[in-house]
Amino acid sequence: MERTSPPDAFEAQVRECFGRVAYSHKTHEKCADSLQAKLRLLKNTQIALSVVVSGTLIVTVVGHDAWSKIIATVLSAVLAGINLYFKNYNYGELAQDHKEAADQLWNIRESYLSLLTDMATGAVSMEKAMERRDKLQKDLSVIYSKAPRTNTTAYKAAQRALKIKEDLTFSAEEIDAFLPQPLKRAWKVNQVSAPLESK
Repeated sequence: MERTSPPDAFEAQVRECFGRVAYSHKTHEKCADSLQAKLRLLKNTQIALSVVVSGTLIVTVVGHDAWSKIIATVLSAVLAGINLYFKNYNYGELAQDHKEAADQLWNIRESYLSLLTDMATGAVSMEKAMERRDKLQKDLSVIYSKAPRTNTTAYKAAQRALKIKEDLTFSAEEIDAFLPQPLKRAWKVNQVSAPLESK
C-alpha cells in the first residue's frame, strides 16, 4: 500500500476543513432564509386574522348575528395562539443568529481557500501553513460554540445549492463579467493571440 507523504496528508486535511466550512456556511444561510420565510408567513397570517376578526366583530355589534360571534371567537383564539407561539419562538432573532454565524463562517471559508492557494503556489512554508491551520481551527471552534443548531432540512437545501446549483462555482465568463477589461481572462487571451495572428 502506497504511503501518503506528510505534505499531501496536510493538504488533504485542509481541503476537508474547507469543504466542511463551506457546507456549514451554506447550511446557516439556508436556516436563516427558512426562518425569515416562516416569520413573514406568521406575520402575514397575524395581519389577515386581525383584519377578519375586526370585521367579524363589527358585524356582530351591528347585526347581532350568532354565527359572526362564533367565527370571531374561533379566529380570536387562533390569533391568540399565534401570538403565544411568537412569544415562545423568536424567529427574527434566531434568523439573525444564523446570519451572523454564516457571515463569520464565510470569512473562515475564504481563509481556508487562501491557505490552499498559498500552499499550491509555494508562497507559504509548511510551518507557517500549520500555524494558519491551527489558528483557523481555534477561530472556528469559537464560532461553532456560539452558533445556533442547524437542521436536516437546511443541510439538504445547502447540499442542493452546492452540488446541483453550484453556488460556489463560477465559469470563466461569469467571473469576467464582474471584472474590468484588463483583468478579464478573455481579453488577455485576445491580447496574446492578436500579435500571433498578425505575423
